[in-house]
Order: sequence, then C-alpha cells, then structure tokens
Amino acid sequence: MSATRSTAAGKVLEVLSTFGRDCRSQTLSEIAQRTGLALSTAHRVVAELAGWGALERGEDGSWHVGLRLWEIASGCPRSQILRDVAMPFMQDLYEATHENIQLAVREGTELVFVERIAGHRSVELVTMVGSRFPIGSTGMGRVLLAHAPGDIQEAVLDAPLRAWTPHTVTDPKTLRAQLDRIRREQVFVSDRQLSESTVAVAAPVRIGRTGPVGAALGIVIAASGASRARGLREPLLRAVRGISDELGRRAGAAL
Repeated sequence: MSATRSTAAGKVLEVLSTFGRDCRSQTLSEIAQRTGLALSTAHRVVAELAGWGALERGEDGSWHVGLRLWEIASGCPRSQILRDVAMPFMQDLYEATHENIQLAVREGTELVFVERIAGHRSVELVTMVGSRFPIGSTGMGRVLLAHAPGDIQEAVLDAPLRAWTPHTVTDPKTLRAQLDRIRREQVFVSDRQLSESTVAVAAPVRIGRTGPVGAALGIVIAASGASRARGLREPLLRAVRGISDELGRRAGAAL
C-alpha cells in the first residue's frame, strides 16, 4: 500500500486525481480500478465526496467533479488576483484582434492556462482553461521558461523534448538560443510548435514594469494568417504593460 493511500485524506486525493480533462466522468468501478482501491473503499470515499459536493452523479450513473470543488478552486489567490487584473486588458486585446487571448502561469516545469477569451471565428485550440502542458511545448510556456529560475531551465533542457509537430524545436542548443532571444526581444512568435494549425505570439507579464515575471499573455491565430503575427506585437505589449503596471500597484498580489 502506498504512503498516500494509507491515510483517509490520501484516498480522497487519489480519487479526485483520477478526474481530468481527458477523464471528465467515470463509473465507480473505473475509479476503483484507476486508484487501486477496493471497490467497497472507493464506494465509501466517493459517497463522502458526493455528500460534501466535490463529486456529482450523472443520469447515466457515472461520476464527475462537483460544483462545490470548482467554487473552492476558483478562489485560488494566485489565479484569481491575476485574472481579475488581466481580464479588462484581455478584453481590450480581444476587441483589437478578435483572436484567441490566453493567460498562463508556470508551476514547476509545466504551465497552466488560467484564463482565455475566444470568439466564434477564432481558430480552434488544443489548450483550454485549467489544462497543463510541459513548459517547453507552447509559445507562452517558452516565454515563462525564459524567465524561470536556472534550475528549472536546466531541468527542461536536460530532459527529452516532445515533438508535437514537425516544426517543434526539440534540440536543447537551439532552444537555449531561443530562450536568450526571448529575454532580449520580449515578444516571441511560436510558429506551429504545438499544433500545425496555429501560431502564437506571447510576452511576459511582470509584477510591475521591471519586476519578476508572474505570467505570460498570448494571442493564438490560425497558421494560415501567420503574416499577421508581426502586427500583433504592439497591441500585445500594450496589454502586457497595462497588466504589469496594475500588478505592480497591487504589491501584495500573491502570484
């Protein structure tokens, strides 16, 4: 028995961890199978979670994440403060471009998307709010990686890099040079690195104009419109400066 599974809290966390973007609902048997818990134990944990509101049962009998859990997660200070500050600037940026606007933060060697604005004419994305990706996989991730602590950068550069498309940069030496360029130029254009159908333009969001990088803001457009990427630089930088300045005024923001 694992150390995690040996406690009541550990069993709860194991059950909750079986849910995700690729597993939105599952039966009790599937939960037991994925956690390795006995069916009777899984039933007890699921019942307790359902009673509290963390899980809900659908009409087909399968289980999915409950509204109570979402309510608690939405109060996370790290994302809530950032989203509250960034949203007006993201809305302005969307109105100026009518393209996908995304906001992400770094957690270890991954990035997490915390907000997004998209219109019905925006290109379809493989990312969504709440999804995680290896930090070297996306344009916004590479911006965050360029400004991450040295040990994080080396951990990513020392590990095998996944090729999402034929265009994905996976050579550590090339990626290292790319990170140097991102630090110099602020704005990074990610050409079909994650998806062959999209190009991203990303820039760092700081806490104050010259403070540490706390997030990345990006615009994602169709690869067929890649010639527009250069023209998106200035509106993106205006939004980034606005967010950074406001975060600087909120010096106590927990990013």
